[in-house]
Amino acid sequence: MKNELAKLIEELKENLLYLEELGVEEIQAPFEIAESSKEPYKQKTKNQETSEIAKFSPTGSTDKLLRPFEKQKKADSTSPKTSERSKTSIFEETSLSSLTKKEIAPRIDNETPSQKAEITKETQASLFEVPKMTQKKEGLTISLFDEAPAQSLPVTNETLEDIRKDIGDCRRCPLHQHRTQIVHSVGNPRAKLMFVGEAPGADEDAQGQPFVGRAGQLLTKIIEAMQLKREEVFIGNINRCRPPGNRTPTPEEAAVCKEFLIREICVVRPKVIVLLGNTACQNLLDKKASITKIRGEFQDFYGIKVMPTFHPAYLLRDPSKKREVWEDMKKVMKYLNEDAS
Repeated sequence: MKNELAKLIEELKENLLYLEELGVEEIQAPFEIAESSKEPYKQKTKNQETSEIAKFSPTGSTDKLLRPFEKQKKADSTSPKTSERSKTSIFEETSLSSLTKKEIAPRIDNETPSQKAEITKETQASLFEVPKMTQKKEGLTISLFDEAPAQSLPVTNETLEDIRKDIGDCRRCPLHQHRTQIVHSVGNPRAKLMFVGEAPGADEDAQGQPFVGRAGQLLTKIIEAMQLKREEVFIGNINRCRPPGNRTPTPEEAAVCKEFLIREICVVRPKVIVLLGNTACQNLLDKKASITKIRGEFQDFYGIKVMPTFHPAYLLRDPSKKREVWEDMKKVMKYLNEDAS
């Protein structure tokens, strides 16, 4: 017990010497203390100093109370001593605080009280103001050509008949081995609205017309609900030959046939293209995003508005999605009406 007490007294003496070297004349307690206890330490006896400091510690121990002053002494050994030390705010090291001190405070010091109030409001507003470019950027929807200069659809002198003649009895990909006939795009060559699907099915392969099966009949109903006739729009597919078993065309098969579809778009020059399903979206827009993520939001294809939505064949399997497709079509109608006016 005596050894521990002696050790404690030694530590206390050492810490008191640190305080004296730092120029500390009093310790601020977190509660009110008597005026008599605020006298400088150098005017008290050693016993008084020990008991006075101990009262400031919740546990009565001076070790934890004085330990922070050891770190303070080491930090101050490389800087000039000061008799008065300012209190550090928890925000003092932030950029907001440093800006206030360095740029705002000098300006306010030279102003009248009324001007100070106005400047304070002004600076508070400017400090929390979001830059206009950031606001604009955050509100933008990234388009297909956001990283490249805006491009327009190439002008062409060829006709739809020219494109069909160029296609001929196409054998450019393996799909020709299983087809009954080539299924070309059909409709108004000056249509404002164009629908693009994936590839022909069994009914389309047999009749040589796109979208004539059950999915095609549903598409016709959608077109009529838009107050249009089927012959007023233009309808085509990414591929013109039926894949075996109605499988999805491979990227190589789609790439071969897509060229002719793009040439048709250049001839028709529609105001809006509705892409039906994943295959149409991913191949025409060169985007890997799923249709569920981009449907309902206008995309861009060389200056033409593109609306991705679900394929009618998918709606036959999940009729609950019809409402979402109709919402997409209402956006298309609104855009066409605004463009016409």
